[in-house]
Amino acid sequence: MKHYLLAAALTLAPVAAAQADTPQHLVDSATLALEDMMGGTEGTQAQTFLRQAKAVVVCPSIFRGGFILGGEGGGCVMSARNDEGGWTYPAFYTLGSGSFGLQIGVQTAEVMIIIMTDGGLNALLNSQFKLGLDAGLSVATLGAGVNGAMSTALNADIITFSKSQGLYGGISLSGSVLSTDPGTDQSYYGQPLAARDIVVNGEGANPGAGPLRTMLTRYGQ
Repeated sequence: MKHYLLAAALTLAPVAAAQADTPQHLVDSATLALEDMMGGTEGTQAQTFLRQAKAVVVCPSIFRGGFILGGEGGGCVMSARNDEGGWTYPAFYTLGSGSFGLQIGVQTAEVMIIIMTDGGLNALLNSQFKLGLDAGLSVATLGAGVNGAMSTALNADIITFSKSQGLYGGISLSGSVLSTDPGTDQSYYGQPLAARDIVVNGEGANPGAGPLRTMLTRYGQ
């Protein structure tokens, strides 16, 4: 029922209907994935960290082999907390790796990367960031089957969280490269903007991101 209502809200957003593999389709998919991941006990844990987060990256669908579903629209979106306590319009990213640590038999997963510190945010605002390989930043994994995940995450700069095939689990993103996607940013906002311009300086606006920002406020405020 929740997905039905959200889908209706996305349909009624003041933008043209989004086609697959467009920036708007990725934003809509990220909104649905965020709602899906916030359910259950593990989702409640993630909400605890999201309420304290500086920013969050949502990747609606990664699949075995290290590439992102979403085509030209990119693979992930990042939103940061603004000065009013709400959430910025999203910047676009792609997430790639030689191999993701998905569980046996799992082919796809929804992924959320919660950024807890200014240092973590600044690192991800670079054109490329390799998760888990920056000696100055700590990365924790939150999810079912990850021993001590809550205590480890308390002092982490970056927390990864995932859900695959209806189950929560701690997939490994170590070594994965998160890259900015300036071409998609320009396509979505109609002007050349860097990720920092969008999520730190508050430049760029697109009403199609309204449901995503509302969802982030619902779970992260």
